[in-house]
Order: sequence, then structure tokens, then C-alpha cells
Amino acid sequence: MPEISSERQMQDKETIVHMKAACALAARVLENAGKLVKPSVTTDEIDKAVHKMIIDAGAYPSPLGYGGFPKSVCTSVNECMCHGIPDSRELKDGDIINIDVTVYLNLYPSPFQGFHGDTSKTFFCGEVDEAAKRLVKVTEECMLRGISACKHGVSFKKIGRRISEHAERHGFGVVEQFVGHGVGRVFHSQPIIYHQRNNMPGQMVEGQTFTIEPILTMGGSSIECDMWEDGWTAVTTDGSLAAQFEHTILITRTGAEILTKC
Repeated sequence: MPEISSERQMQDKETIVHMKAACALAARVLENAGKLVKPSVTTDEIDKAVHKMIIDAGAYPSPLGYGGFPKSVCTSVNECMCHGIPDSRELKDGDIINIDVTVYLNLYPSPFQGFHGDTSKTFFCGEVDEAAKRLVKVTEECMLRGISACKHGVSFKKIGRRISEHAERHGFGVVEQFVGHGVGRVFHSQPIIYHQRNNMPGQMVEGQTFTIEPILTMGGSSIECDMWEDGWTAVTTDGSLAAQFEHTILITRTGAEILTKC
């Protein structure tokens, strides 16, 4: 994967308008992609549909070509933690799948002035067992608890503490290898957002835009991952299920605004 930019992206009144447009598009595409999830559908078919939706909206799929990534969306099924590459695999009844959508929308007349909107959600395919449903529910709750900690002047480490407390209460593990990130004109930048307990320095500043995107695994000790030879696909080492949710947020004086809320 490419390195994370050291740029700390700040938004003003004008750029917030463009960020909101990109994030709203990403949210719409994600919800429509989720409607395609059903047994016998391939992740390639989801990728093609996402690509068309984004292009038809006058935007570009941010993952396509990013660091050599070959598709327009990430599709992570069951034990895949994140960055799954769409292929000919057919979804089966009982699967869970995370679909990660990022769009690059340029509303400016000049090139290279667009903004990225980044969001993901874990969907059910057919009839999913109660254990998987619980994992997915708690993962979304963890993301929202992390977001609820955010506002101007708050330490970034509070996000990880909120997420970890809730995950541990339910017996799930929080993956440490993958992080949230600043997003705006640049796809991935500072600040890095850790989802586990940490003592990293830094405070949130009004106008920052970044993602919160925790990955939880079934079982508190199964947070390690194996990387496939493709350099992208990360799977749990023990084959246990993983779930992820992601929003892009804007830090305000009094809290955080979810920009990718559908």
C-alpha cells in the first residue's frame, strides 16, 4: 500500500461543501451496492455495478489503480478483514461481506481539485447466524461510540479507548494493524486513527476530516492477520469472522458531523 501523506487536511466553508458532496455520493453508492448482496452474486458483479454508479455520477472510484489496486471497490467476505479484491467468487447464504466505497468527486473547473468520500459497511447475505449478527452489530456500535468521543480539543486516543471498551465488553477483538486516516483532497493522510487502546499524542481540531473504521473479530485473541500474495487481502489467521464499518467525519467545535451518513 502507498504511504500515508504527512499532510494534515483542514476544511473551510468552501471545501466542506465539496467534501459533503463526495461523501454523500459515497454513501448512496454503498447503500445501492448493499442491495446487490444475495446468494450466487459474485463480488466482481458488485464491483462492476459500483464502478458504473460512480462513473455515471461524474466521479471516479478512488481505489482503482491506487497503489496498483485492480478494482473499483473492496469486498471483504467472512474471514477477510479488509481490502478484499473482487473476483468470480459467488456469495453464499450465511456470508457476511464488507463493501468499502471511496469516490473522488471533482466539482471544480480545474483538474486535481476534487475530494474523496470514504465509507464502508458489513452486509448480511441471506440468513446469517446469530453469532455473526452480533459481531456485525457490535462493530457498528464501536464505530459510533468512537465517533461520539470526537470534538475539537479532544485527544485522538479517546477514540481507541471507547472502541476497545465496547468490543471487550462483548468478547470481541479489535484489529490493530489497520487504522483510520485523514481524508479530503488526499485519499490517505495524517492523522492516523488507532482503534485500540493507545497513548499516541495529538488532539482533534475543528475542520479536520478523517475516517473511523474499526475491524472486530470473533474472539478477543484472534486479531492477527495473514496477508495474501496480492499485497492487499488481509484475513484472520485463525479463519474467524471479521466485520468492519467506516464513516468519514468532520470535527466541529461541539462534536463530529458524520459526512457519509445515508
